[in-house]
Amino acid sequence: MRLFERNPAGVGSVLLIPELLSQPLRRRRAAEIRVLQFMLSRLDLIAMDVRTADGAAHLGAKYKLRAADAVHLSTAVIANADRFITNNTKDFPVSIAEIDVTYPAMLVEA
Repeated sequence: MRLFERNPAGVGSVLLIPELLSQPLRRRRAAEIRVLQFMLSRLDLIAMDVRTADGAAHLGAKYKLRAADAVHLSTAVIANADRFITNNTKDFPVSIAEIDVTYPAMLVEA
C-alpha cells in the first residue's frame, strides 16, 4: 500500500508545517508547496502539549536530539504510532527503543 493512500496516512507534529513549508514559500516554489500541502493534509497533525514537551525533553536527552526532532519523536511515541518514518538516518538510528524507526528506503511497495 502506498504511504499516503490512507486518510489519515499517519500522525505528525504541527511543527511539520513550518519545517516543510518555510523554504518553499520563501523561494516561491508553487509546485513543491502544493505537493507538501497535500502530504500534510493526509496527516493527523497534533499540537504540542505539556506531555509531548516532557516526552521530548526525555527523548532529546536520551538520544541527543535537537528540540524539534525530539518533539517529532515524542509526538509519534505518545500517539502510539506504528512507526516513525524519517530520512534522518544520522539522528534517528533504528536502535531507538520507544518506536520502530523506518527509513523510506525500507518501505516496500505492495
